[in-house]
Amino acid sequence: MNDLQTRPETQAPLAATAAKARRKSLIREYGEAIFIAVLLALVIRQFAVQAFTIPSGSMMDTLLIGDYILVNKFLYGAEIPFTDIHLPGFRVPARGDIIVFKYPNDESRDFIKRIVAVGGDTVQVRDNRVWLNGKVQDEPYVREGSFHTTPSTHCGYLYACEPLNVPAGSYFVMGDNRDNSQDSRYWGFVRREKIRGKAFLIYWSWNGESHWLRWRRLGHYLP
Repeated sequence: MNDLQTRPETQAPLAATAAKARRKSLIREYGEAIFIAVLLALVIRQFAVQAFTIPSGSMMDTLLIGDYILVNKFLYGAEIPFTDIHLPGFRVPARGDIIVFKYPNDESRDFIKRIVAVGGDTVQVRDNRVWLNGKVQDEPYVREGSFHTTPSTHCGYLYACEPLNVPAGSYFVMGDNRDNSQDSRYWGFVRREKIRGKAFLIYWSWNGESHWLRWRRLGHYLP
């Protein structure tokens, strides 16, 4: 036998070693890919976009129970983890924005409401209408049959029964379903640093009563 030829008895161990090395390499590649994917998902969730579910009817009919939404976190400036510090954003929260924020009375809970007034504004709830800087507001998004469509001269709220000045860096928020919403009328202002982001898209919607998809709501953009 030529001395340069591989002996038959050595071929099997070499092949087994090579196969084992390939398996280890493949497992390592899969592990690295999964790690990178998880890390990327966490970064996106923390600094870019986060998904939320709507559990209550306080924003009906704009948002329904069972809607799944995406929230833009970098528009206002993403929050640095474990702090109330935010990175620079593209713009500040504005009137009409639908925002997700830390509930002032329990920051472990997230609430979603619409901004009605910003710092420097004077807001009042009078005759079941919202008055902003002395002018009554036209609010087509408010649920039909609630709040200003049911006239009343009784206020009954803790805040904004009388003209209320909104401090700088604070926001007065309300739910679109005004008769079924715990909002700034009851617990006051939302500070800028407590805002997580702006809701911008309904990507999924499940009707719990009919146990079926609300097809027409999928992909609905929230201005």
